[in-house]
Amino acid sequence: MPRRTAAERHTDSAPPEEIPALPEGAALIDALLALHHPVRRRIFEILTNDGPATVGQLASRLGIAVGSVSHHLKPMHKAGFIEPAPELAKDTRESWWRGRQRRLSWSREDYADGSFARQVTDTAEHANLEYLNAATVRWMRTRDELPAQWQESLATDSFVPATVDQLKDLMQRLDALTEEWSREVRADAGLHPDAERRPVRLIARVFPSEPGAV
Repeated sequence: MPRRTAAERHTDSAPPEEIPALPEGAALIDALLALHHPVRRRIFEILTNDGPATVGQLASRLGIAVGSVSHHLKPMHKAGFIEPAPELAKDTRESWWRGRQRRLSWSREDYADGSFARQVTDTAEHANLEYLNAATVRWMRTRDELPAQWQESLATDSFVPATVDQLKDLMQRLDALTEEWSREVRADAGLHPDAERRPVRLIARVFPSEPGAV
């Protein structure tokens, strides 16, 4: 029996033809389940920032078995976070993947207390916080290894009494600014591909808090 081509090997995990730009409902829950795992999150960031890679290359970079990488790629493919890149394969043994930029936004209040969906959103939020905290600690530990011009960072916080409407307004403004800036950066990368670039992580969290709370 002839060996299946790289494109044929991934039909079982292929996503629907139409992938919503901002998933909702059941599609959102599936997306959260697919992405919010530390290994899958790292795979997604590697493929979307560094470009396409083979399963073997991902396994080497992550320090895990090839079979484990393949296991994590399937739900990510089905949810539309990655896609095969068979045109990059030199032969049928190679399995190349590329990332797909997607945006997720959710509120736990959209799902009933005690429901499976609420459990998924809560778990995803905790996993996201742990992942970002780990990334922050890793940056603080290794920032001295970066060139001087890349060591600058911003840490800011604000603590003021606000109404519910003002709280929502702040969240919407931050979200819109982040999305606009990200689009501009990606567009500039296409116009100036030779400019020196490094992945930049922006973390923002807005929430009610009591004075002195730790």
